[in-house]
Amino acid sequence: MTTRGLQLRMAIVGSILFAFYLLAATVIAAAFGLPLLPALVAGIVLLPAFQYKLGKWLALRGAKEMPEEGRYREVHQMTESLSRDMGIKKPKLMVMDMGTPNAFAVGRKGAGVVCVSTELMQILERDELEGVIAHELAHIKNRDVVTMVLGQSIATIVGYAVFFLVQMLGEDNPGSFILAWVASSVANMLVMLFVFAISRYREYVADDDARQYIGSGDPLARALEKISRSAQARDTQVDDNVSALCIFNDERGLLQSLFATHPPTEKRIEKLRS
Repeated sequence: MTTRGLQLRMAIVGSILFAFYLLAATVIAAAFGLPLLPALVAGIVLLPAFQYKLGKWLALRGAKEMPEEGRYREVHQMTESLSRDMGIKKPKLMVMDMGTPNAFAVGRKGAGVVCVSTELMQILERDELEGVIAHELAHIKNRDVVTMVLGQSIATIVGYAVFFLVQMLGEDNPGSFILAWVASSVANMLVMLFVFAISRYREYVADDDARQYIGSGDPLARALEKISRSAQARDTQVDDNVSALCIFNDERGLLQSLFATHPPTEKRIEKLRS
């Protein structure tokens, strides 16, 4: 699992998502009777930026900026050191009550945010927390967070486009609304399959990067074991979109496993210790 392999996958998936985006913009422009070229230009320039900002805002609702004193001082210091080693600007640190021990990163190089749950701070030792922070910084360094957020947004836009298209084609059919809703959900899910294609791989790469920068995979492996055990006894308070960005996402059912955003935790731990 390499950073170069992740970049290649992101380039391929990004091209496919962009094609979906153009098609969706065309359908929506036709549905509302907008001039096609101006609508496409506006969509290409403005909507991705809006979707990115909205996705970042939604993920951080309820989070508070992490103080730089007291028990959080050491977290800021380790983040500063790791960021320097990785060649990125130190991201803003935030804390949030998530219901379960977890952490996620949003944003890009130079404007990243790492958010950890208060529950995570309570159960991890210093070196384990360092492993988690290194994992999240790797996501920012590899730019895969941006791909995930925009991919989810494009899937939503494609779903809307399919809904409008089916409604237009079946406007005289009383059941067209239900059919449009079903078709929209299926289209959204199909686009998300391409996002999931890189999601599991990016977790392996971030794990490997964290091992490289902290010098060992064992602290992160121990952290994942503690997070997994704790998650079984608690209910998460974050929605599915944010769960896809978290270091741990507990997908238990058969259907959830098929569309999993994360590799099995056991395999991640095994690779970290191999």
